[in-house]
Amino acid sequence: MTINPILPDPKDPRLSRAVEGVDENGQSKSISVIEERPLTIYLNSQEIVTAMTIGDHPEYLALGFLLNQGMLKENDQVTGIDFDEELEVAVVRTAGVTDVEDKLEKKTRTSGCAVGTVFGDMMAGLEGLSLPDTPVHTSTFYDLSYQINHTPSLYMETGAIHGTVLCQDRQILAYMEDVGRHNAVDKIAGWMYLNGITAADKVLYTTGRLTSEMVIKTSLMGIPTLISRSGFTAWGVDIARQVGLTLIGRMRGKKFTCLSGQHRLVFDQDLSQVPDEDKKHRRKGAEHD
Repeated sequence: MTINPILPDPKDPRLSRAVEGVDENGQSKSISVIEERPLTIYLNSQEIVTAMTIGDHPEYLALGFLLNQGMLKENDQVTGIDFDEELEVAVVRTAGVTDVEDKLEKKTRTSGCAVGTVFGDMMAGLEGLSLPDTPVHTSTFYDLSYQINHTPSLYMETGAIHGTVLCQDRQILAYMEDVGRHNAVDKIAGWMYLNGITAADKVLYTTGRLTSEMVIKTSLMGIPTLISRSGFTAWGVDIARQVGLTLIGRMRGKKFTCLSGQHRLVFDQDLSQVPDEDKKHRRKGAEHD
C-alpha cells in the first residue's frame, strides 16, 4: 500500500500569527507566534475533556485521545467523527454505547505541556503486553533525524511546539506538531486508526521528554521503538523495560543513549560518516531536556 506522508504546513494562516513587540535594544520587532485554541472532545453524547491545541487535524486528535486513554476498545466500531469549527467541538461516534463514567471519576494530571490527562490507573492495558521484536538499524536513526530536522515545520517558524513523527524504515509517514507532545502523539494514533496503519514495523520519533505518558501511549499503540532528542524520566524507563519497548533518548548528532530494548538494535552505522548537526536546524530539545 502506498502511503502519502502527512507533513506540517508552516504556512497555514490558521496556525500562527504575527505579533509586534520590541527586542532587547528597544527596537520594533515582529515574530510569528503559534496559535492555541480549545477543542472539546465528546464520545457520543458524553463530554470527555477540553484540550488546548493548535487546531489542525481535530478529528485525528479526538479519536487518538480516546484510543490512547483506553476509552475506545478494539471491539468498538467508530461510525463517524464530527467537527464543528465554530463551536470548537469534535464528536467521536460509535455504533454502541460506551461507559466512561468510572474513568471520568479518576482523572489525574500528568507531566508535560498544556493538557496531559490520563484516566484511572495509568498502567491499565500494559499488563501482559508484548511488543514485536522488530529489529531496527541504527543507521535509520541518523537518516530520519536528518530528514525530520530539515522538514519545514511550525517549530522552525514559531518555536514553542512539539513534534512527533511516525516512521517506517527510512520513510516519514506522518509528522504531527502541537503545543503538547501528548496531543501530537494522539494525532498520530488517530491517523493510524483511520488509515489502517499497522504498528509492528514502525518507529516513533518525538522532540519531547520520554515521560511515562509518552512510553505508555507508544506501547499501547503497539509501536516497538521510541526515539527522542530529549531525556528520560525514571518512571518512563521503568515502564519501557517492563513492556520491552526500545527507548532511545538524547539523539543528538552522532550520539544517543538506549536505556531499554537494546536487543532490537542493529549497530550498522559508521559514525565517522555522520555529519555534525547543523546549528540552524538544532531544536531546543538538544540543549534542554
